[in-house]
Amino acid sequence: MRLRLTPRDSTYYELLAALARHTVTGASLLAELLGASRPEREQIVARLAEAEHLADDVTHSIKRRLNQTFVTPFDRDDLYHLASALDDCMDAMDEAGHLIVLYKVSELPMAVSEQVQVLQRCAELTADAMPRLRKLDQLPEYCVEINRLENQGDNLHRSLLGHLFDKVADPILLIKLKEIVDTLEEATDAFERVAHLVESISVKES
Repeated sequence: MRLRLTPRDSTYYELLAALARHTVTGASLLAELLGASRPEREQIVARLAEAEHLADDVTHSIKRRLNQTFVTPFDRDDLYHLASALDDCMDAMDEAGHLIVLYKVSELPMAVSEQVQVLQRCAELTADAMPRLRKLDQLPEYCVEINRLENQGDNLHRSLLGHLFDKVADPILLIKLKEIVDTLEEATDAFERVAHLVESISVKES
């Protein structure tokens, strides 16, 4: 680890950890949404939107602080991109939840639940990793596991697309379901981008 002679603002670690915790909430609400009735879904998606707004607030706090702080824990651009990538995870999950309600999809393929389970695990691992940016310990294992989960998500996505095009005769319903599963896949990809940024920071700071 390189010797640093200037103090570092530890608030960034706390803000990144808080932002990651919002993604855990978002993934949990998505899972809850899948098992809910249509009237219940509207209430759950409102809570999902609230979690997304809270995540936005934290993201804005990080970016404002970057404009006001001379010394940062690590590269300023890396901090900016990491906060943005975490926010992208939340945005994609929020969008998927809203699409389910907007399109009034009464039943989703079982594999969609598996997609959400992958997202839940990605969110939990990411929330666990953010506080460890202080010391960068065990982060390679985090990056490897997120990459494995993203590969699992890719396989699920391909399988789901095959199922939809094979089994869904209604073209309008097919378009709706495809957009939902594509958006869930975007959320998984966003978590992988977070892991890639963490890996890059770990290499730079070691």
